Amino acid sequence: MVRHVAVIGAGVGGLVSVKCCLDEGLEPICFESSEDIGGIWRYTDSKDHSRVSVYHSIITNTSKEMSCFSDFPYPEHFPSYLPHSLVLEYFRMYARHFDLLRHIRFQTTVLSVRKRPDFTTSGQWEVVTETDGVRESHVFDAVMVCTGHYQEPYLPLASFPGIESHFKGQHLHSREYRDVQAFRGKRVLVVGIGNTGGDLSVELSHVAAKVFLSTRSNTWVMSRVSDHGFPCDMVGTTRFNHFLDWLLPAALTRRIRFRRFNSWFNHTNYGLASSKSSKFKMIINEELPFCLLSGTVVLKPNVKEFTENSAVFEDGTTEENIDVVLFATGYNFSFPFLEESVGSVIDDNRSLYKCVFPPQLEKPTLAIIGLIQLTGSIMVGSEMQARWVTGVFAGWNKLPPPSRMMADVLKRKPPVKRNPSERENLKMSFISYMDEIAACAGIKPSVFRLLLTDPQLALAIFFGPCSPYQFRLVGRGKWSGARAAILTQWQRTLKPLRTRVVDDNSDSSSGWCWMCLLALPAALTAGFLFSKYGQPGWSPWAG
Repeated sequence: MVRHVAVIGAGVGGLVSVKCCLDEGLEPICFESSEDIGGIWRYTDSKDHSRVSVYHSIITNTSKEMSCFSDFPYPEHFPSYLPHSLVLEYFRMYARHFDLLRHIRFQTTVLSVRKRPDFTTSGQWEVVTETDGVRESHVFDAVMVCTGHYQEPYLPLASFPGIESHFKGQHLHSREYRDVQAFRGKRVLVVGIGNTGGDLSVELSHVAAKVFLSTRSNTWVMSRVSDHGFPCDMVGTTRFNHFLDWLLPAALTRRIRFRRFNSWFNHTNYGLASSKSSKFKMIINEELPFCLLSGTVVLKPNVKEFTENSAVFEDGTTEENIDVVLFATGYNFSFPFLEESVGSVIDDNRSLYKCVFPPQLEKPTLAIIGLIQLTGSIMVGSEMQARWVTGVFAGWNKLPPPSRMMADVLKRKPPVKRNPSERENLKMSFISYMDEIAACAGIKPSVFRLLLTDPQLALAIFFGPCSPYQFRLVGRGKWSGARAAILTQWQRTLKPLRTRVVDDNSDSSSGWCWMCLLALPAALTAGFLFSKYGQPGWSPWAG
């Protein structure tokens, strides 16, 4: 029976894992190599290569209501999109509220995690740690690895001939970037157009002599600000939209989505993407289109090669006098502390059962938390994983036998190993994944049942944002404040904007009521279909 649990890392995944262990009556000890909580969200000016930190100007690209812990909303006065300082403050509030810090050993590095000789019967692990040069060995019944996937910079220099042998300027990975000062007055080439590449290009354009942004991907750019000024994820990430994606033909939903993207600006005119593209990525960036329109950022294709002071691109064009090349090419993950027989087979999150459990283990006492890429908040996904995992450890949730888990992994795993930029295209649907894990944990809400017992809540869940509070309505860990949190989430979104109130006699609530009444038949139908076909493991994209 599992009782003592090792949690590795005190970032987002580590904090929720400690809390979920306590909720299930388990005894966690969290090992954190640095001196504080927060993981990558604890910004530092230091360029210490032993840890990854966000850059100074970063703003979250998921809103507070869609990225909070499910039983602990952000303070209502916090803005919808947050700088790193407020995210870290929220983590501290969470840790204090649930008394998590006393379970964390800071400045303690995990050196190795190995199976005990009797693992096939006990499922236990030997964990070796080091604190101030002193090594210590521990025995744990289970281990939760919460080191995330932002660990080692992915720097594919071999794919760019001349960058090391000929180019005389500076090249660096975005991990080393902190602020704009070192780039003032320089001609900068940013390689990679993910969220980081887009953000840094925009920021550098304010001080650099010129910024070039090189990409080989078709990219759709979205704004954080959506209809009527609300956060885009609150408007777009709904069960209703999810149901339509499942119901309508894929070609039609893709066309609708592309038309919506192009309603802001024509991506083909900007050289970003074409509606004919079958492969594409999406990034969040309100400023990039204006920077392209004003010429402060110039979009370029993939780099073919570098000379002493210039970059030659695949379309034959050349940009001279490049001072700095900034690679925003993502990260690799690794688990050097795991014994070879376990760590060597985890080459992608799809090597894991439900992106969590190594399926080949005789006992399911090792879980990887936060190694996911979702269309929504990874924080919320990590908490869901931790709730399910601790339920498994405590004996409430059951896993299928290893053979079935392995078969499920082989069915989902891509045929070839992908680099980080290609893994971006493997993002999973936020609602699909959350519902899948919630069903495994017995905490998935039933819209159809709620329509019969609490129609107001059911309509808010189906047509409103799929916020984390939905997964605290039923099952273990049910939170008495979940219903109120769902019904007041729009008010909390507007609260920080009420710094200057203007008169408006329009009654928006009446429009909402009429919409709910008109949509009731659709909600009943959808609830029935989801209750009939939305079984554990079901996904609108399956098949």
